[in-house]
Amino acid sequence: MLFTNPAGAPELGCNECGCRWFDRIKNECYECGWEVPKDEIKAFADALEEYYKKTGNPP
Repeated sequence: MLFTNPAGAPELGCNECGCRWFDRIKNECYECGWEVPKDEIKAFADALEEYYKKTGNPP
């Protein structure tokens, strides 16, 4: 699940439990162990790219 934080940046949330904490090495939620699908990761990366273009503030 993608949502926008108060600063306007996209964040990835767990579809199963709703938390925002992910183990990026294992690609799963810390709370419930849900594995993040590749299409969700791609959508998040695309949303970040759009945010960086809009703000002019890439990492």
